[in-house]
Amino acid sequence: MTDVPERMPLNRDFFDRPVVDVAPDLLGRTLVRHTPDGPIELRLTEVEAYDGEGDPGSHAYRGRTERNAAMFGPPGHAYVYFIYGMWFSLNAVCGPEGRASGVLLRAGEILSGAHLAAARRPKARSAHELAKGPARLATALAIDRTLDGTDLCRGGDAPLTLLHGTPPTPDRVCNGPRTGVGGDGAHHPWRYWIDGDPTVSPYRRHVPRRRATSAT
Repeated sequence: MTDVPERMPLNRDFFDRPVVDVAPDLLGRTLVRHTPDGPIELRLTEVEAYDGEGDPGSHAYRGRTERNAAMFGPPGHAYVYFIYGMWFSLNAVCGPEGRASGVLLRAGEILSGAHLAAARRPKARSAHELAKGPARLATALAIDRTLDGTDLCRGGDAPLTLLHGTPPTPDRVCNGPRTGVGGDGAHHPWRYWIDGDPTVSPYRRHVPRRRATSAT
């Protein structure tokens, strides 16, 4: 079997698989973001799998909406959503068209364009913190809803592309519960990360929100 060049974009078939197979296989891949100010490249170090309508933790659990429509589209496209009225998060759509599933790109190491990422993340205390968490990753790479549905396999000067990169050896891939997921989906061990990498975000269990109560 011949080695695949690191700079070759991942093809559509890579994403057209069960999401729990794609997710760990995304570790070590290179995400390229072309911005008006120049390119930024990131090595993925942490991801989470969400299995669509069969997964209580997924945005597609209750079916298709205007917000999550990209998850039901062809594999190998971006699903970008806005959360808590403040942050964007980037996902790679997986599986066959019409069956929503996706991988949340949680964290990574900035390989190039660090000055561009740092300008968008001025509160980062080190290079390791530039994309340490899904909201930080999206902020550092200037990702917002305008990129929802973007083809991740196109390559060239496309806004977003996932390249083959250099996957870690299997002994360095860890997995466990997803961060902040509660209810029936809390215990799915579908968070994957590269062992010992300083850009991996800390695990946080789900904490139910309390409703405000009026004084009596």
